[in-house]
Amino acid sequence: MKRALFAAAAVSGLAAASLLAAPAGLAADTPNATPQHVDDFQLTDHTRMAEHLYYYSYTPAIVLMSRTNGSAFSRQASAALEKLNTDYASKGVIVWSLDSNLSDSRDAVAAEANAQGLKVPVLMDEQQLVGEQLGVQREGEVFVIDPKTWTVAYRGPMDAHAGQAVDALLAGQKEAVRVADNAGKPISFPEKAHADEYAKISYSTQVAPILQEKCVSCHINGGIGPFAMNNYAMVKGFAPMIRETIRTRRMPPYFADPHIGAFKNDQGLTAEQTKTLVHWIEAGAPRGDGPDPLLANAGKTAPEWPPELGKPDVVVSLPAFKVPANGLVEYQNQLIDNPFKENTWLKAIAMKPGDRRVLHHVVSNHVPDPNQPAAAIPGGSVGSYTPGAQPQVMADNSGAPVPAGGKLHFQMHYTTMGKETTDVTQVGFYTLKTPPEYIKRSAVISTFALYIPAGEARHQEVAYLTFPADAYLYTLYPHAHYRGAHVELKEVLPDGKEAMLLSLPKYDFNWQRDYDPVKPILVKAGTKLVATWVYDNSVHNPANPDPKRNVTWGEQTPDEMMYFRVNYRWADETTTHVRNDLQSKLFASQMIGSLDSNLDGFIEKNELKGPLAYLQAKFDELDTNHDGKLDAAELAKAMPSRRMAKQKNDTPDV
Repeated sequence: MKRALFAAAAVSGLAAASLLAAPAGLAADTPNATPQHVDDFQLTDHTRMAEHLYYYSYTPAIVLMSRTNGSAFSRQASAALEKLNTDYASKGVIVWSLDSNLSDSRDAVAAEANAQGLKVPVLMDEQQLVGEQLGVQREGEVFVIDPKTWTVAYRGPMDAHAGQAVDALLAGQKEAVRVADNAGKPISFPEKAHADEYAKISYSTQVAPILQEKCVSCHINGGIGPFAMNNYAMVKGFAPMIRETIRTRRMPPYFADPHIGAFKNDQGLTAEQTKTLVHWIEAGAPRGDGPDPLLANAGKTAPEWPPELGKPDVVVSLPAFKVPANGLVEYQNQLIDNPFKENTWLKAIAMKPGDRRVLHHVVSNHVPDPNQPAAAIPGGSVGSYTPGAQPQVMADNSGAPVPAGGKLHFQMHYTTMGKETTDVTQVGFYTLKTPPEYIKRSAVISTFALYIPAGEARHQEVAYLTFPADAYLYTLYPHAHYRGAHVELKEVLPDGKEAMLLSLPKYDFNWQRDYDPVKPILVKAGTKLVATWVYDNSVHNPANPDPKRNVTWGEQTPDEMMYFRVNYRWADETTTHVRNDLQSKLFASQMIGSLDSNLDGFIEKNELKGPLAYLQAKFDELDTNHDGKLDAAELAKAMPSRRMAKQKNDTPDV
């Protein structure tokens, strides 16, 4: 047995000094008689990135090790795991830690991982559903997973057997070893003690109310959901799919990190709701006693307009457009007469797509009549739509201004679906009877130098806006196309302190939502709002239009956007005290903010990338004060005004 252990270390290439000693009393090596299946999951790691298990179906092996924060045993095991990761990374092996301890916070885990210098992602199993399904018992327990079968090829301590199991999978061997439990301390899974009671979870009083609250608004006759939750039998039939979509965080379609910010439109399941649904389904989704609350949905259909808003005060139908079956469709710019004959303030706007299968986005603005005097109120967006969007509701006694007269412009972006169809989108306006106190403003954080190398799985882009005065944030809205994978927004105060405002561990193009803080966020003068996007341009992204292409900014869906809209009000602005000067100063910060990836307020040569890389050759000429960097004035001279004008036109207020 000992000879086999050390022979395995030599085969695996792992340095013996980096391995934990195998515990005494190991059972004889035996092939797995019945390989343990590993169900799909998505978890957020200690860096706030989402990791989706079945995404890595292309890899030869996945190594997952349980750990406990603050444990010397786990630190030693993590060091060995780190060595394994280093030795096998070039062979495509994926290595993770799994923290299922209820007492371990993500911040504490991140601090320990950083202090130890670990690069292996630590997946936070905060609801313990992954640990439960795997049957984790102790810290330092290693699972070597075969992605070809999604079964466990090895389960045991972090010793040479783990490397031997990985080598076996790399060699295409079917059989793998399994050894006895390791010597780490037990990890507590309190719910396991109640597993026999899962069958007693009440469909009538526990399960159906959760579905009614979080799912039925989409899963109703005529709704977006693919089936209507209108009785127990329907839920029972789709129960395995419901469990899978919950474990992979695809449903409900709300993706904000629950540890960062609090938002009015939070549709996510709570931890207790998640565990209730998953455990009930794992018990066989029993009907139990009591009435079926979902039967009340049988005769209902999806409402024409948002039920929380009711029928709009004004509805306009946009011109019909025939979308071809195939090909790229140029943006359609539709102008309609302004239905408002007097200056109007909007409290909400709802868009109803004619055919949501082909409507990529709608953006809009008011176009003044050049033959009329300037309006007393500013013009701006009159509504927008993206897949999965909800109505836009103004907050905090604010309103969206629409000057009288002129036209309303709607930019329509359509994508083909293999079948010809006609779209007639409607816009519902909800008006205020009297002017509000505050003006809703919008601005976009973006970079026109976007450049995503072909094949790169985790490419990062950073951009920011610098606020010239105090403001209150109402809405945070990220937007990218099919390569968008992860997005965050943080504030960096003038003194360098940082605070995260929104994090989407996994961005989903099909569900693009406004995130409205429960309480408007005060942004102090001089603060940078920094947006960070991560893109997946690899062949393994199933939605990637072309992984062989170096991607730049573009309007069409096969192109990409780096975009983050914020809605806000200036603290020193009211409807009777308009501060367009502050808006101009904010927009003036866009150029520097779109390129300055290290946030120092200057542009260095290496920050001129992608479409602007050609300026590197002229850098010394542009750097008129010869300090090795470009300030705002020097950059403005370097940038052709037509480029910036085009960028402004190409950046929709979606």
